[in-house]
Amino acid sequence: MKSRKHREMPEFETIEMAIQGDAEAINRIVEYFQPFINSKARRKYKDEYGRIYYLPDTYMKRRMETKLITKILDFKIQL
Repeated sequence: MKSRKHREMPEFETIEMAIQGDAEAINRIVEYFQPFINSKARRKYKDEYGRIYYLPDTYMKRRMETKLITKILDFKIQL
């Protein structure tokens, strides 16, 4: 995976297609936000010895992806 500094933002045409409901364009936008979603979708767990671990929470990750997709589809471009 490329680092955040080298990731290019989705093109305007991709965003327009995603707003219109193109599944491939929506997937490209969700893929762009995956590093952010992965960093925020973590839950703190403590084992029986008291050590703390931060593990990915797949439920929270799916909820964030679903929320992003619904916001993409509800987005209106005002020119």
